[in-house]
Amino acid sequence: MDLTVVTYVAYLLISVGLTVWVARTLTKNGRIFLADVLKGNEKLADAVNHLLVVGFYLVNLGFVALYLKTADAVTQTRGLFEALSVKIGVVLLVLGVMHLGNVYVLNKIRRRSVMEREQTPPVPPQAWTPQAGTGPWSAPTTRPAGA
Repeated sequence: MDLTVVTYVAYLLISVGLTVWVARTLTKNGRIFLADVLKGNEKLADAVNHLLVVGFYLVNLGFVALYLKTADAVTQTRGLFEALSVKIGVVLLVLGVMHLGNVYVLNKIRRRSVMEREQTPPVPPQAWTPQAGTGPWSAPTTRPAGA
């Protein structure tokens, strides 16, 4: 068997395996985060989680497929490992960037929802301020003569 084909097979097995592992990890641990972001709506959190995982699979597996071809034929075992290291490294970087992007966006949404929940003033009002012109520091009012 040609070493280029062996490189392709190894690359696909490792990349697809990593993609599935990361997606399962994100699904399991991201559900709790999404439930908090979506104010405890479990059904909506499950639906959003499922949609995010489907998008994650589509983008990552599409990238893995597009990045399959090597520029040069692999003729030695050393070339096989070099090609695999570059390809797997790029796939890992793409997976990491996508993960950080998802976490960033979801954290922004979470912050907004937390701020909306906490719209109460930090200290309850203790007194009312008088209307303008009635307090001890207001300017004296002048009355017209004869009034």
